[in-house]
Amino acid sequence: MSSSVERSEQDVADEPEARSRVNWRVFVPAALFTLAITVWALIAPENAESVLGTAVEWTSDWFGWFYVALVAIVLVFVIYLALSGFGKIKLGPAHSQPEFGLLSWASMLFAAGISTDLMYFAVSEPVTQYLQPPSTEPGTVDAAREATAWTLFHYGISGWSLYALMGIALAYFAYRKNQPLAIRSALAPIFGKRVKGVLGDTVDFAALLGTIFGVATSLGIGVVMINVGLNVIFGLEVSTGVEVAIVACGVAIATLSATSGVDKGIKILSLLNVFLAFALSIWVLVMGQTQFLLDALVLNVSDFARLFPNMVGQTFAFEDTGTWMTDWTLFFWAWWIAWASFVGLFLARISRGRTIRQFVLGTLTIPFLYILMWASVYGNSALERVRGGDSEFGEQAILNPEGAFYELLRDYPAFTFIAALATFTALLFYVTSADSAALVMANLSSHLPSPQHDGNAPLRIFWALATGGLTVAMLLIGGVGTLQSAAVIMGLPFAFVIILVMIGLYRSLRVETFRNESVEQSLPGSLSVRTGGNRGTDWSWRHRLSRVLRFPGEDRVREFGREVVLPSFDEVVEEMQAQGIDARCGHVNGTEDSDMYELEVGADHAHPFRYQVWRRKVAIPSFGLTMPRNEDEYYRMEVYLDGGSGQGYDIMGYTKDQVIEDILDHYEGHLTFLQLEENSGGS
Repeated sequence: MSSSVERSEQDVADEPEARSRVNWRVFVPAALFTLAITVWALIAPENAESVLGTAVEWTSDWFGWFYVALVAIVLVFVIYLALSGFGKIKLGPAHSQPEFGLLSWASMLFAAGISTDLMYFAVSEPVTQYLQPPSTEPGTVDAAREATAWTLFHYGISGWSLYALMGIALAYFAYRKNQPLAIRSALAPIFGKRVKGVLGDTVDFAALLGTIFGVATSLGIGVVMINVGLNVIFGLEVSTGVEVAIVACGVAIATLSATSGVDKGIKILSLLNVFLAFALSIWVLVMGQTQFLLDALVLNVSDFARLFPNMVGQTFAFEDTGTWMTDWTLFFWAWWIAWASFVGLFLARISRGRTIRQFVLGTLTIPFLYILMWASVYGNSALERVRGGDSEFGEQAILNPEGAFYELLRDYPAFTFIAALATFTALLFYVTSADSAALVMANLSSHLPSPQHDGNAPLRIFWALATGGLTVAMLLIGGVGTLQSAAVIMGLPFAFVIILVMIGLYRSLRVETFRNESVEQSLPGSLSVRTGGNRGTDWSWRHRLSRVLRFPGEDRVREFGREVVLPSFDEVVEEMQAQGIDARCGHVNGTEDSDMYELEVGADHAHPFRYQVWRRKVAIPSFGLTMPRNEDEYYRMEVYLDGGSGQGYDIMGYTKDQVIEDILDHYEGHLTFLQLEENSGGS
């Protein structure tokens, strides 16, 4: 049995038996399907393009309303989680702290969730919505005001709510509920142990397909952007051969970054990416029509707030907008859904220790502020140029978005340098998306011993190469349009999984509130045993002081585990079994060298009782005194419940009776929880 309690990376690395294993039942079908689509597109491009076109038209006709409704519901749901009492729940043990600082975390979530497509659409979409709006009169002031608002809507909080949902679910079940860091874990409250079989594999398979096609769409856009940039700077031709070379180069860099781990490659590239993109936007703002752009920025915020309630449920049921919904809103929502498992899993991987409220607030606001700046600066600059009479630029923005982006930059000083910076930024966007995707797809197709582990390097390399191959194939048969069609189609199966994730997450959070209520309603009972029990007040405080000033080493905690923890567990289990209660105890994971112990009651019950004791290495606190010890770290034996909910206290130095009393205190609270949960009508 694995656990998700707080452990240092060194602790994980020191366990030789803990290895990531390929989940062949997910990997093989996903790999074969991806390779089959890639080969099909290469050998029969016309047929592939025709079939994809028909499929996306069918999907839009029959499931357009579903995409719109689903995204609206998810947005309301995650905001509710943040504002309700659930918001204070941590995505990890109660005492866990965030692994990454705010700046690093914000940079990684932004770089993982947004790719080169923001550069692609920041100029193209506002101009297109101005010249070809869905219902407003083209070329008017109203169309201009709505144009940037539509861009903010398609890139704003609605899409990020999908990432927030998946991130919360994955982090919660992995770091707090002792489940694998996989999509299937979020469905356990609905389907129970069946998620460990074919059902769970099917869910991970759907997530994997959505991920690779969603990422391939962004990477295809990135390749086109980079190719045009190289043409502008060096005169390199815009051709399929050059695009294939760019894909090969990007995949190579992404592979090196992904195999170096989150702390190294992905973190560094994400920070660099955000800083360069920010610098590029500031240059356009300062060197352009600064006053106009600042005025427009404020107006954009106002217009977005005004129009958003109508946009979020807009299906144009009473208007004929042609293919507008398919080309824009439905494409974006399907694209966000396809990316949801990828970004959600990556965000979960970097968000351990944050509360649900912090997570939702961060994911809905930090990227949106950046998107607001980018879309407003570039979008309004492009709109002003079109409104100034440059109709040729407007046509280019619609038909050739990547070329329009670089054409806009020609209006500013140091064009060659800025174009080079934009191209390099596009390459970084490509790499940060590709390396994050390779990491996540490897995790989705692996059995991970703990959430701190990632899929092995060969698996990451394979998915990086497979994504590159799929991107090339889609570009060959129809360019960016074909990639967009594939994203709309492949996002549909996972859309239904998202509904189940919401249900499973809500059920589990609701159960946790019952647990908290049960603790509050349970009588203190023998909690006084932690201060010495029946041995008297004098012994109690002296014993407590002795424990506080004791900083045991590794040998001492192992001795404590053998001579106190396990014998205490054995006595409780023996007595429970004598009374007909299903109970067992032993080492976590069944490895005697782990110094992690578990007592479990009712293993087959929907809500078993688990009392775990984990070794944890921490720094010795400073008392302003010279301590008689050379080391600066010591070991604690901390209590965890429900397979990962840290209680934040150390039982090192307890007597056997004190350990037993502590177990019974928590077991009594667990029984109260079961009663509350049963009376509420829960499962």
